[in-house]
Amino acid sequence: MANTPHGGILKDLVARDEPISSNLREEAGKLGDIVLTERQLCDLELILNGGFSPLEGFMNESDYNSVIDTLRLSDGTLFPMPITLDVSSDDIARLAITPGARLTLRDPRDDNPLAILTVDDVYTYDRVREAIQVLGADDPAHPSVAYLRTRVKEYYVGGKVQGIQAPSHFDYVALRYTPAELRAHFKKLSWRRVVAFQTRNPMHRAHRELTVRAARQRQANVLIHPVVGLTKPGDAIMAKYPNGMGHLALLPLAMRMAGPREAVWHAIIRKNFGATHFIVGRDHAGPGKNSQGKDFYGPYDAQELVEKYKDELQIEMVPFQQMTYLPSTDEYQPIDEVPAGAQTLDISGTELRRRLKTGAPIPDWFSYDAVVQTLRESYPPRNKQGFVLFLTGLFNSGKEIIAKALQVALNEQGGRSVSLLIGESVKGDLNPKLGLTSEERHENIQRIAFVAGELARAGAAVIAAPIAPEERSRALVKNTVVSNGGAGGNFFLVHVATPLEHCESTDRRGVYAQARSGSIKGFVGVDIEYEIPGKADLVVDVTSQNIPSIVHSIILLLETNSLL
Repeated sequence: MANTPHGGILKDLVARDEPISSNLREEAGKLGDIVLTERQLCDLELILNGGFSPLEGFMNESDYNSVIDTLRLSDGTLFPMPITLDVSSDDIARLAITPGARLTLRDPRDDNPLAILTVDDVYTYDRVREAIQVLGADDPAHPSVAYLRTRVKEYYVGGKVQGIQAPSHFDYVALRYTPAELRAHFKKLSWRRVVAFQTRNPMHRAHRELTVRAARQRQANVLIHPVVGLTKPGDAIMAKYPNGMGHLALLPLAMRMAGPREAVWHAIIRKNFGATHFIVGRDHAGPGKNSQGKDFYGPYDAQELVEKYKDELQIEMVPFQQMTYLPSTDEYQPIDEVPAGAQTLDISGTELRRRLKTGAPIPDWFSYDAVVQTLRESYPPRNKQGFVLFLTGLFNSGKEIIAKALQVALNEQGGRSVSLLIGESVKGDLNPKLGLTSEERHENIQRIAFVAGELARAGAAVIAAPIAPEERSRALVKNTVVSNGGAGGNFFLVHVATPLEHCESTDRRGVYAQARSGSIKGFVGVDIEYEIPGKADLVVDVTSQNIPSIVHSIILLLETNSLL
């Protein structure tokens, strides 16, 4: 039989509230609403379907502080990850968010009401404390620290939710199971032991051998449970398993890459989906290297923390065995079981990326044809990948002239479409508003980031040239492009560091004069400070370089990164 849910009861809120869903839907139309972010949407889906049992909503301050400090909810239940709903001070004022208020939570993709939140409390939090306690360090090299710094708003709202409907999906529908549905599937097939395997990446032969071996040693079946974003070879991989051994299901999880804490969280989630065993890998859910070039977590930290809480988790950890290929017998074996002197073959992640980048062959012993084909589609060679050149500097610094000259140079190169985003918005205004508040400017940069990322993902060369005076806005653009800009996540920050005196003295339109006289408010360089970028990929200055030499230096930057 399937494992008991964490906390004893599966909190399927959509099923619980189905008898009153029509009333909730009617009420939702009359309430103030919060349009969720992508992460909040993933979190809400797993709250609603019971994947985050025993949670019934977003954490209030008491639960949040307890989880941060002790890995437990305030009632003592083990739960290592803070699940929070962040809002801004503007949201609080606009929606009158106070304890007892009811708010509609809407899907950002189609605006459908998904749930109603009853506010328990509204509270501030310490970003640095959360980063250190949950992620291990306040280091922006960690993607979740960068997200916390640039994307998370200044307040959290806690409270329980009532479910109206689950989010709609139109891709891989047959592979999407709620915990209740997956438990019913296991029961129908009489699966008593289920080994769950999580992956963020396409599976190769070593992963198949590892999971089959784990299942056979425990007389169990295999649940391949990748997080959202599965690529097409999923079904092809399942065909490689012995008939009836494995099952594939998607998990709509927004990972935090929190290493040891994340491993315990993943174990709880798989327990809620009915698994009895969970494979925990070496450096499980680790984000790679920190700012000093060292791993954020030790290789076995995750396994050790799961083992520490095994009595409460009630799901058996299966340590990930390092598998290696033996050409003499055409099979994979755990590396510690290989006979002395036997020849072994391996392809590292770095080597795989090199082969994808250069088009070099990937051998059959390493992966499957369907997987390799999809990888080649998903990871085109560098000279076919999109990229974003983000030029930032003062008004009249020359960044617009540089951007237009770059567009001509890149069009001459050929091979990609070239898109130009000049100014403070993406609306194409001929006379854009130059006096903006900090929030207005940040929101416009968010829009530019989204458009640039989408274009880069489609393989375009994107040149954006807003003023972008704040470091937080520039960091947001980089994070958006790296996360959503397609293969490579190619982002380059170019600081056009032309001095203010030159920008002002050559301003033939008299815009600086208008700002000095007070006709334009909130003008960068006059009454708003321009924050000098700390880590620009290139710094240029039209007072000491001419436009052709600047364009050439940017072209060389792209060539150095194998993009041209």
